[in-house]
Amino acid sequence: MNMQKKAQQGFTLIELMIVIAIVGILAAIALPAYQDYTVRAKMAEPLALLGEAKTSVTEYFVTNNRLPTAAASGIRTNPDTDIVASLSLDTSSVAGPLLIVTMQSDIVPAGNGTSFVLSGTTKSGTIEWKCKPGTSNAVTVKYLPANCRG
Repeated sequence: MNMQKKAQQGFTLIELMIVIAIVGILAAIALPAYQDYTVRAKMAEPLALLGEAKTSVTEYFVTNNRLPTAAASGIRTNPDTDIVASLSLDTSSVAGPLLIVTMQSDIVPAGNGTSFVLSGTTKSGTIEWKCKPGTSNAVTVKYLPANCRG
């Protein structure tokens, strides 16, 4: 009795189907998470521009003891970068100034808004700022930087 052992020559169909299913499940989980991550990463630029404008408005307020007009504030209202479309200052609120940043329409997925704000409160000769979603066309909270979500 001469029995020869036949060596396996490849993967079975079942093994290949299992591997493909695992890769498909991982892709279904990873792709949406990656897309959300890229949008949140792009929020660093608007936040940096808001920081620049915040410093300018606060400095004007501390020096002159009043809020600046949009023209006198020294902020770049039309940076027109690949991410940020505009930056505006609203001093008409009794509570304090609002710095509103608007992103280009293709940065955040459709239907999730394109703006968020830094809301200022004047106290003791200075301004305390809080980052938060805007009231009009606000970016969905999950896309905002961590310090702007609450």
